[in-house]
Amino acid sequence: MALREQLNEDIKIAMKAREQDKLGALRLMLSAVKQKEVDERITLDDAAVIGVVEKMIKQRRESIAQFEKAARQDLADKEKAEIAVLEAYLPKQLSQAEVEAAVAEAIASTGAKSAADMGKVMGVVKPKLAGKADMGRVSALVKMKLG
Repeated sequence: MALREQLNEDIKIAMKAREQDKLGALRLMLSAVKQKEVDERITLDDAAVIGVVEKMIKQRRESIAQFEKAARQDLADKEKAEIAVLEAYLPKQLSQAEVEAAVAEAIASTGAKSAADMGKVMGVVKPKLAGKADMGRVSALVKMKLG
């Protein structure tokens, strides 16, 4: 079942179970997916839906940092609950060892020697790890290996 279809089914289940918090997060996700489809005049495939979910999770992590800085733990907890709902739509995350192996393989295949070659390495790594690892951490790892 495609992620978009799964999302619609999960919304129906959450409505029937009267899970308001989960329902709200799922509706926000569906809204973001539909908005991207309207903006680009396409129907999103699973990879594009995963991209939308990753963006939403990143936004929520940034919000959590701001809410905690402002001593608004209630709002930070709400954002954390939404992240938990959204993460269910991401593929299984790779372990640190798997990420390091993919980075080492990309460095070897591109022949990268210095930080100036980081773009080449990220170009190879990103398609392999997108949705399966936090790209910010992957980027930091590549920079450390090449630095």
